[in-house]
Amino acid sequence: MGTRRRLPPVSSGSAAESGLRREAGLPLVAATRYVTPLREGGSLPAVMEADDLGTYVVKFRGAGQGPKALVAEVISAALARGCGLPVPDLVAVELDLALAPGEPDQEIQDLLRASAGLNLGVDFLPGALDFDAARPVVDGALAGRILWFDALVSNADRSWRNPNMLLWHEVLYLIDHGATLTFQHRWETAAAARTRPYDAAEHALIGCRPLVDEADRELAGLVTADLVEAAVAAVPDAWLLPEPGFGSPEDLRLAYVAELLGRLEARPAWLPGLREAAARGLEGRQPTRRDRPSFLRGTGGSTP
Repeated sequence: MGTRRRLPPVSSGSAAESGLRREAGLPLVAATRYVTPLREGGSLPAVMEADDLGTYVVKFRGAGQGPKALVAEVISAALARGCGLPVPDLVAVELDLALAPGEPDQEIQDLLRASAGLNLGVDFLPGALDFDAARPVVDGALAGRILWFDALVSNADRSWRNPNMLLWHEVLYLIDHGATLTFQHRWETAAAARTRPYDAAEHALIGCRPLVDEADRELAGLVTADLVEAAVAAVPDAWLLPEPGFGSPEDLRLAYVAELLGRLEARPAWLPGLREAAARGLEGRQPTRRDRPSFLRGTGGSTP
């Protein structure tokens, strides 16, 4: 399978500079062929080809997690890039209903029919290796930046059991951010999430001696209002509404910006917990499996 890009990007935004049609802040492509499902996750993402000759892992708006997972993916990926953390390029994928009847699997047919219109495509990284959290080899500076970023966006899904990181051309890529921005699942209590501690005890990199304070000094100044506004503006309107209590996509975008900037300003409330977790390292890891958040149950895997 061919991809748009064979080598890691020299700088972020390479897809955005490719001259493709655009939907909000994302390049827009049309799906041309369903290649194979990725059955590691309950949301059933799939490898698909598109009219730009690219190959993508497509996440469907009609999946159980719904469009909010796509919103979280787009915003968090943009913030990660702004923090200098590699993530695969994203595109908006236009899905035609005509692709559904060609699939023999009824579950896939139903998912494609429920996902007509815009979906999310994640650049397929051929030959990428799953990160081995049992034997993590990540320096403390990078581990600290990733841990700090995950705390900022409240990532509920980068544990040692499900690290959601890939090694590609010796570069560590962060993937699967649909479980971030948990405040969006209950807007009436969203403000309370700004100061909520981040549970890092089972984070995939907690045993790598993450340098939390160094990360805070390096990254906090990079997460500017302009960066957050651009990240939120990249989300297509079609994934934002309807949302109870909000009359327009712009109203909802302002709410996302306010919560993220509020989370950033509330660092004194959650940084101490990160420091303590980093100091404890693997000693804080829980021996038994805990339930994943309700909006993630039945999902998993480490594909983009």
